[in-house]
Amino acid sequence: MNYRTLGRTGFSISEIGFGAWGIGKQLWVGAEDSESLKALHQAVDRGLNFIDTALAYGEGHSERLVGQLLKDRGERIYVATKVPPLNKRWPASGSLEEAFPRQHIIQCAEASLRNLGVETLDLLQLHVWDPSWIQDNQWFEAMSELKEMGKIAHFGVSVNDHQPETAEELVQLGRIDTVQVIYNIFEQAPEDRLLPLCREKGVGVIARVPFDEGALTGGITAGTKFPKKDWRNFYFQGDRRDQVQERVLKLETLLNGEARTLPDLALKFCLHNPAIGAVIPGMRSASHVEANLAVSDQTPLSEEMIGRLREHRWNKNFYQRG
Repeated sequence: MNYRTLGRTGFSISEIGFGAWGIGKQLWVGAEDSESLKALHQAVDRGLNFIDTALAYGEGHSERLVGQLLKDRGERIYVATKVPPLNKRWPASGSLEEAFPRQHIIQCAEASLRNLGVETLDLLQLHVWDPSWIQDNQWFEAMSELKEMGKIAHFGVSVNDHQPETAEELVQLGRIDTVQVIYNIFEQAPEDRLLPLCREKGVGVIARVPFDEGALTGGITAGTKFPKKDWRNFYFQGDRRDQVQERVLKLETLLNGEARTLPDLALKFCLHNPAIGAVIPGMRSASHVEANLAVSDQTPLSEEMIGRLREHRWNKNFYQRG
């Protein structure tokens, strides 16, 4: 496992982290706690020391599973979690007072501390962000207060779906330690301005959704069906599965000695950018862990391959209703 420094936090974290949304079980159908814990332990055995979770993932269920892992292990494991918006709106909307009033941030931090069973949160992020909130210091003062009290070490934001530009002013002003953003072969927009800016300002970057919710695993075809309550029925609604299959078939022609599978290709693409501190694929089973973490030990993609992947940039947003 290779390790990278997460911006100004100074944390030396595994370049492949554990995305813990799926183990919260809410919206993702099929996760079992016993298998989730097995996957978490196997990840740590393989050198992973960075986990990204959130209070909203199963109403704290994901955090509690991670807390069980922390209780069972003696290794230094860095955990990032998130404050959900009070108005429960994803992506961000409404005023800062509606989404992240001071007391809500503090109460959520306290809940996460209890769930994880720790005295200090390594990284606390706002789960959504709207650039109009930058003029209101309430969120910043709440985070700063938590930091002064020793309840959090660092804080950042998770950027809205496919809107990397909304965090640029925040990064420019130096008010956050980290940014979490969607970045993958299809969604390359963060490279335009956000990633270079973060590198310049020493802001750590966490790359989420490297597989585009499963599209870049090669497992989504025109005939794919999901369990009734699985949220991917929304993400891949209508003819979106057909669109994905068409583009993935073209990507598969690039598989060679540099990347044997589409997941390998997807993770290596994210890791090629030096601004990225960690990429956090969702992992709900030991087999996911084994396949994903093995990528860190493999040879990086060549510049020629990166150039070919640039041609697969896709300006779409499946988080919007079709």
